[in-house]
Amino acid sequence: MSQTPQRLSFLEKVGYSGGDAAANFVFMTMVLFQTNFYTDVFGLSASSAAAILLWPRLWDALFDPIMGILADRTNTRWGKFRPWVLWTSVPWCVVMILAYTTPKGLSMGMMIAYAGITNTILMTLYSMNNMPYSALSAVMTGDLNERTKLNSYRFVAVNIAQFIVGGLTLPLVAKFAKDHDRQYGWQMTMTLWAVLCLILFLITFFTTKERIKPTTDVKSSPKQDFVDLLKNKPWMALVAFTVFNFAMLTYRGGAHYNFYHHFADKAAMFDFLAKIGLTTSEMVPGTGVLEWLGYIAHGTRESLPNNVADVFNSIVNMVGTATTIIFIILSTNLSKRFGKKAVIFWGFLLGGLNACAYYWLSPTNTTGMLLLAALGSVFYAPTIAVAWSMYADAADFSEWQTGRRFTGMVFATIGFALKSGLALGSAVFLWAMAGFWGYETTAPSAPNAIHGYLMSSSFGVAFCFFGAALAIAFCSLNKNRTLEMADELNERRRKADAARDAAPAA
Repeated sequence: MSQTPQRLSFLEKVGYSGGDAAANFVFMTMVLFQTNFYTDVFGLSASSAAAILLWPRLWDALFDPIMGILADRTNTRWGKFRPWVLWTSVPWCVVMILAYTTPKGLSMGMMIAYAGITNTILMTLYSMNNMPYSALSAVMTGDLNERTKLNSYRFVAVNIAQFIVGGLTLPLVAKFAKDHDRQYGWQMTMTLWAVLCLILFLITFFTTKERIKPTTDVKSSPKQDFVDLLKNKPWMALVAFTVFNFAMLTYRGGAHYNFYHHFADKAAMFDFLAKIGLTTSEMVPGTGVLEWLGYIAHGTRESLPNNVADVFNSIVNMVGTATTIIFIILSTNLSKRFGKKAVIFWGFLLGGLNACAYYWLSPTNTTGMLLLAALGSVFYAPTIAVAWSMYADAADFSEWQTGRRFTGMVFATIGFALKSGLALGSAVFLWAMAGFWGYETTAPSAPNAIHGYLMSSSFGVAFCFFGAALAIAFCSLNKNRTLEMADELNERRRKADAARDAAPAA
């Protein structure tokens, strides 16, 4: 089988992208809403919620290297990584529903145990599915530009999923809760998302193919793989970058939820919604997104319905995600011209400055909130696909350096960094709010807490952005090094193919 660089079909790119779109129905729910689901809906204290968010994700992070070892040593007629997308699809969907189901009649201790167990299992299944899925991109093609294009397709699909999750989750919860309660609303909404996940995982499995094989058949132990990985300095820089990047996402998710629900002025949000026609009259639910948002938010300025903050938050999420979808298309051209490292560094540096600007927003400046959300997405969008393409380049670097390929281990350890960042971001937000600003779930609108939301949404988020920019600055995979490495590896693969073809049949 030829292993020369290969162009991927439109169908394969779209099919591959479905897997991460599915994963983001869990991931973005976790980033945007899970912190407040456990405190406001499930009924846990801030400290209990922080522990449940932290420990399962840390376990998941520790499990990722184990998953990498398993994936690298999986050999089936479907390949090494594709089968895991299939095998985990049904358990994923079942546990996804259970994790957002609030059991009735249990003691608080049992509630904490239930939340901890279901969240831990969900995070484990996430690792068993998404780590092999991510590694799959590194073995579908060896062409650097095709990888970036593949990840561009992937993250367009991801952001469509994020648009749906960020824009429709809270309105759907409110819809299902209308004749019941928010606990029922969350359970039914996650059931709907789970069905979509199953469909998308199956599409990914049946439309993709693994092509890149190791240039040698040398076997190694997991210990040797890890020892060799520690010699990969670009990988080390990418691990640090990943921790800061994903800590930023969950830290920002918790901070911004409270920013819009407790710092931003509800009357100003109501007036904004009235300007775009969402709160001017009694509305009958229809099929459009805005029709449902209007139905959820309608009322009078004097009554200020509680769902106004939910709807405004949803609109901010949709504006940011729509902007990301538009600007993520620039990833390939920017990385070709400036190199992947430069795109990521400047995107995160500017993103940090954009986050600082939140500090100077007044509670009534709804226009400024929307503009900063859109501008932040302009800076962040091109970095997304480029970063995941760089992870594949780090796997190439190990092969270039050692002569052996252990893609699963590279992506597993990146997964460890990713999950650690997610855990630290949400937990640090809750601990900082409780420790520095006296945040309590029973009094989320206390003056000190409101100031904490402002500080967290601005300088706290900016710290994570700047940390990621500093980490990527130490990565040696610049444009010239990456091209040199790719050319040499492609030549090695060409020779390995020729040697296999020339070998007598067994």
